[in-house]
Amino acid sequence: MFLWNNSEDKLQEECGVFGIWGHPEASTITALGLHALQHRGQEAAGIVSCDGKHFHSERRLGLVGDNFTKKPVINKLPGSSAIGHVRYSTTGEPALRNVQPLFADLAGGGFAVAHNGNITNALTLRGELVKNGAIFQSTSDTETILQLIARSKLAYDSVIEDEQVSRFIDALGNVEGAYALVALTGDKLIGVRDPLGIRPLVIGKLDNFFILSSETCALDIIGAKLVREVSNGEVVVISDQGIRSFMPFPVAPYRPCIFEYIYFARPDSVVGGLSVYECRKKIGQQLARESTNSGEVVVPVPDSGVPAALGFAEESKIPFQLGIIRNHYVGRTFIEPQQSSRDFGVKLKHNVNRQVVEGKSVVLIDDSIVRGTTSVKIVELMREAGASEVHMKIASPPIKFPDFYGIDTPSTSQLLASFKSIDEMRKFIGADSLSFLSVDGLYKAMGHKNGRDNDNPAFTDHCFTGDYPTTLEDNNREGFEELSQLVVKKEM
Repeated sequence: MFLWNNSEDKLQEECGVFGIWGHPEASTITALGLHALQHRGQEAAGIVSCDGKHFHSERRLGLVGDNFTKKPVINKLPGSSAIGHVRYSTTGEPALRNVQPLFADLAGGGFAVAHNGNITNALTLRGELVKNGAIFQSTSDTETILQLIARSKLAYDSVIEDEQVSRFIDALGNVEGAYALVALTGDKLIGVRDPLGIRPLVIGKLDNFFILSSETCALDIIGAKLVREVSNGEVVVISDQGIRSFMPFPVAPYRPCIFEYIYFARPDSVVGGLSVYECRKKIGQQLARESTNSGEVVVPVPDSGVPAALGFAEESKIPFQLGIIRNHYVGRTFIEPQQSSRDFGVKLKHNVNRQVVEGKSVVLIDDSIVRGTTSVKIVELMREAGASEVHMKIASPPIKFPDFYGIDTPSTSQLLASFKSIDEMRKFIGADSLSFLSVDGLYKAMGHKNGRDNDNPAFTDHCFTGDYPTTLEDNNREGFEELSQLVVKKEM
């Protein structure tokens, strides 16, 4: 039996976090919020609640809808406060011990934390902690944060006036990388965003109850209102006394991840005050302005390519058509028959609408090319359906550099654009032409009329430019085999 993963040639989702304070149905609300954030991670989900005295945890492998829709599960999570997490693993294997939120009994009381992002010096910190006697139960970089909190010597801060928050901030002063964190104690909900604001986090309000969430779409599903974004480098503390804000880290320029706008965030979310859907349409419009050849029909690769394709069609005046129909009811893996047809995996999720493409010159719009293997198969399907020409256009610049901030990109050797020219890539995928949006064009689409300011870029865009905004202390460390001697097999 073979298992096929259709997403292996796409950028893997990050993670999503959610938290609510003081609501009588906190766990139910959190489960709904996580359901809206499911696109950010499908490997596992978890919720930790607190009833004011005791913490309650449910962590499961699989989808939110498969694990947190039954009343008996929610009943195991009593209390008026809760945090939750959906996960795609970028650090640590997909085992139950790595499913978040993680919980620890600390000197100041119970402490649960959920994390979106990646700590780029986690291996270095972990090594130091183990030498000093720390015992790790997971291979997740999130546990490193808990260990640092436990060992913080900062007992009290006269400004913050809260020992747990002070220790939390002290711990974060040691970490590098990108993170959006939600944490829960017995008397407060905490949200933190990294000093550059690479990973997203927003504050919402449902009636009189404050919420923290990775995206605004999770607020919409529960009828909450957006209050504001958590600022880069900000720590927000929510309790029965209201909400307090601290800016404990050195001032740094705001540089959110550009991939939130290109790929990760749901189109109906608002990130940094910008509609993700409108941004993707404008990216498609800019792609059309930079295009040198025409076609007879614009076809998106669903679903990520749809808004960009709409923008491209509007700008180019070439008709938009759903030339590829996606089957939305296929999971991440599927049993492949031994006598499989060619391109079984792609055909499982995508079928060409022959009436739309047969005999036509097709402009095929996708959001990115990673390894290129899926692009090869999509182009082949177009040819089999009778397309006379296939012109592939990518609504982002070439991905030449790996990510270390919570996006699971392959190594440089597996990124097609890192070792092939555009024409070599075109030949590899079998298209008649291949073009990418320019870096300056991407910035123009995002409202920066002069393109990228190389001295002060507005976004974290290292996958295109190689300009990493933080130090990468663990970059030369290979793999995570050294983190644990315990072998945990993932159930298929």
